[in-house]
Parts: sequence; C-alpha cells; structure tokens
Amino acid sequence: MPEQDKPNAETAPAFDAAENATGAASHGEDTVIQVETLVADRDRLEREKGEMNDRLLRMAAEFDNFRKRCEREKAEIIEYGSENALKAMLPILDDFERAIKVETADAEYARGMSLIYQRMSEALTKLGLEAIDAEGKPFDPNLHYAIDRVEDPEVEQDTVISVYQRGYTLKGRLLRAAMVRVAVKG
Repeated sequence: MPEQDKPNAETAPAFDAAENATGAASHGEDTVIQVETLVADRDRLEREKGEMNDRLLRMAAEFDNFRKRCEREKAEIIEYGSENALKAMLPILDDFERAIKVETADAEYARGMSLIYQRMSEALTKLGLEAIDAEGKPFDPNLHYAIDRVEDPEVEQDTVISVYQRGYTLKGRLLRAAMVRVAVKG
C-alpha cells in the first residue's frame, strides 16, 4: 500500500478525539438540558401535589363541617320538632284557663274542666313547654310583650303588673312572649 493510502496514525486519533470532544460537549449540554427539564417537571409536580393535598384537606374539612351541621340540625329537629304543634295548642290552653276562671253553678263541671286543664298542662310540660312567670317581675322585652303601660307609684318602674296572656318557652327557647301590663312612674 502506498504511503498516501495509509491512514496517518497520528492524525486519525486526533480527529477522533476532537470529534469525541465535540460530541461529549454536545452530549453534556443535552444532559444538562434534560436535568433542568426533569427538575422543572419535578418542581411543577411537587406544586401540583401540594395544591391537590391542600384541596383534599379543604374538602375533608368542608365535608366534616357539613356532617356536623347536619347532625346539629337533626338534633334541633328532634328537640324542637313539636314546636309548631305546641304553638297550635297554646290558644286551647288559654281557653281552658279562661273557662276555669268563669264562675259556674255546676261544681262538677268546673272540677272536670280543671282536671282536663291540669292533665293537658302536665302533658305539654313533659314535652318541654314551660310557662313564663311574669307577674311582679321586671319587664324583659325578650320574654314580655307590653300591651299597656300604667302609672303606679306603689310599684317599681318597668315592673309587670298583670298578665293578659301567658307566655311560654320550649326547652328554654321562647315560644310565645307574655302579653303584659307594665308599671311606669308618673
């Protein structure tokens, strides 16, 4: 083989080394870009994961609040479910009170009315109905409805003198305010 056709041993490895160096540099840049892309993807996924965890925790808290509110409303319905029925019965109870106060010649009739009133009153008390004791007490706008204001120098200012219609509470909650007459100083 002529000398020209022989590859130059000194030039060939140098050429391969230069090519390898350029390829390695290019390969190194590709690796750096890939690493940066992977880091950016990882950071984005971490953010998304944090957002999803936050949303999950918020939804769990909302669900827990909803469950507690439903339980509370259910308990109120059970406890105060008879409220409308009791409100409808209050005028009947008022009528019994007025009927008992009327004098009658028939003592047995009066006694019967009194017994019916007493039994009905006891039954309503078992359901949680309580009469508001108003006469002689200080006027409370949360419990009393003032129908009349009367000058009375012998009674303290804003004291309930008399009750026109009895008020009631149901398990501590106002069912009907008492209609009252209130004393004022002249």
